[in-house]
Amino acid sequence: MKKTILTSLLVLGGLSAKAQSYVGYLTDNYSGVNGLIANPANITDSRFKTDINIAGASTFFSNDYYGLKLGDVVTSDFDFDTDGKKYPKDSNNFFGNADVLGPSFMFNLTPTSSLAIFTRGRVGYNVNKINGNTFESISNDFDENEDLLIDEDDVYLTANAWAEVGVTYARVLMNKDQHFLKGGISLKYLQGLGNAYASGKNVTIDYDADGTPLPGGQTTGSIESTGEVNYGHSDNIDDNFEDFEVEIVDGATGFGADLGVVYEWRPDYASYASNDGSNTFKHLNKYKLKFALSISDIGSINYKNGTQNTYDITGTVNEDDFENEDNLEDLLNNLYTQTGTSSSEKFALPTALHFNVDYSLNKSFYLNLNTDFSLRSSTKVNTNRIPTMVSFTPRYESKWFSFYMPVSLIQGSGAQWGAGFRAGPLYIGSGSVMSLLLSDNSKAADVYAGLKIPVYQGKPKDRDGDGIVNRKDDCPDEFGPAENNGCPWPDTDGDEVVDKDDKCPEEAGEVMNDGCPLVDSDGDDVLDEDDKCPNEPGAAENEGCPWPDTDNDGVLDKDDECPNEMGTVANKGCPEAPEVTEEVQKQLNDYAKTILFNSGKASIKSESTAVLVDIISILKEYPDAKFSVEGHTDSIGSKATNQKLSESRAMSVRDFLIKNGIDASRLTAVGFGEDKPIASNMYKDGRAQNRRVEINLVK
Repeated sequence: MKKTILTSLLVLGGLSAKAQSYVGYLTDNYSGVNGLIANPANITDSRFKTDINIAGASTFFSNDYYGLKLGDVVTSDFDFDTDGKKYPKDSNNFFGNADVLGPSFMFNLTPTSSLAIFTRGRVGYNVNKINGNTFESISNDFDENEDLLIDEDDVYLTANAWAEVGVTYARVLMNKDQHFLKGGISLKYLQGLGNAYASGKNVTIDYDADGTPLPGGQTTGSIESTGEVNYGHSDNIDDNFEDFEVEIVDGATGFGADLGVVYEWRPDYASYASNDGSNTFKHLNKYKLKFALSISDIGSINYKNGTQNTYDITGTVNEDDFENEDNLEDLLNNLYTQTGTSSSEKFALPTALHFNVDYSLNKSFYLNLNTDFSLRSSTKVNTNRIPTMVSFTPRYESKWFSFYMPVSLIQGSGAQWGAGFRAGPLYIGSGSVMSLLLSDNSKAADVYAGLKIPVYQGKPKDRDGDGIVNRKDDCPDEFGPAENNGCPWPDTDGDEVVDKDDKCPEEAGEVMNDGCPLVDSDGDDVLDEDDKCPNEPGAAENEGCPWPDTDNDGVLDKDDECPNEMGTVANKGCPEAPEVTEEVQKQLNDYAKTILFNSGKASIKSESTAVLVDIISILKEYPDAKFSVEGHTDSIGSKATNQKLSESRAMSVRDFLIKNGIDASRLTAVGFGEDKPIASNMYKDGRAQNRRVEINLVK
């Protein structure tokens, strides 16, 4: 009875799942071809020339019903039903998978694109929304004579096995300074290997141990049930669900796809660029921060020959009739009402969204945050789904060895702690091994291992250290610039100016003169490069040009006080002043004697202005000559008075001349009183001649 009810319940509710693979290992930049599982973009701009996976396998299980300790499980007397911790609730879930990566390889098509071909076998099974109290009731030992009530409401089961053959193409989409972006796609041909699914709506089963009387006064149990059961399976599964065999199923094919992009922030991008402009450091991770986004398992498998049946199980049957049926098919057909039959539903792959962040502490230590979200509903029939999972993985990473310890939060199963490593061709690990060893209440378990042949990118060889790899360097043993293909520039004339910059490559010259000798064409000791008159001898003080003599008087302008007027050397380039002749002197005095003053005074009469103007004109003709203005009187009056009057009249004339344009430095004034008469003071005419002013040349 117990076995029959349990078998029926498994069909109605399911006990299986599809979940994550290779937890921790896929964060490694050296996961190689395995990396396409997480994101198809991972295979390009990788650390590999090629990577060949021989075989790798991962298995994963998680649930929110059982909790246990690994140490207890390995003991011979451990029993899940009695020793495992149970957490039944109205809606328990179970997830699990097996993932085998068969012979697969990746290689680079070009420096910016890569291709991978892979084979993969997968088994996924999950139970959604099963009532944990049902398991609690059935798994505990109970007396066959005790009543049992099962209330399942809605439950969903999916179990599927399939194989994949796929091709992945990835390429660099952007490589601009510190920003790097790559994308990839995997296309997969799917071959179904077996499929079974079931669902129940409003299912209840009430077992009454003494519910049905039999002839002879005996009684047997009665089973009262309600609800609807829907189940389907591929044609390689017979009516007895315990005989599930994995094999190629005719007509069970489909197609799938994975999509992904990876962005890398490379703040130190300049240090990874070679001198010839190409990026040849493919053996190194160049990012400080990396973001990856992917969608996996888009697609489905159509089991064309599969069948699906629907039954109304509302009614009551006795226990003997229930036990006499050979299998579930007979039980449902003979004891309940079939309400429909059709082809089976397509199996939907466990489509999921993955987001990954990787931070580089330095070239060997990294911190990784990964999230997985199911994009499939938990209430859709014949659909695998994954549990939501968040993992934080610190890791040490190098070419030949990596070690990582992921800490994960799994939907329904709580926190898990694992460890794994990669050593050359071997990778092995578990996302939950530490939890299983240390916790007595683990609700998840996984393990993976594999073997591969990695061929890593080598460090570019640059013997001369000029930043140009040997294979692109025309002179691999001589340091040289990228512009000359790694060869040093020649210096034919040995003047330390290389030929490409030397304007006189065959003649030794000066660096300051672009490799040409310095030239002094006019021989004036001023080099042509500094000589403004390179073909005419000149003075260094005049920038190599000769001093000009504008007025051609033989006195250079720099020494000529009259550069625009011809003069004499003796007079510093200025013209010599004319000499005052006796005729001029006589003319001046003739004019001066006619200057009239007011009687007894020094003021000049206005009618003398014209005479003074004529005197001024004569004085201006001799700008360098100096003159003495001399005053004289007659003898009338006292001698002192006459002396003072003569001085005042001489000064009045001098002041008039200065006021009207004659330089004061050229004129002096002196009075002689009555001391120098030119006629007798005894007569009126003589005295008139003695009252006079003279202007005499000062020699």
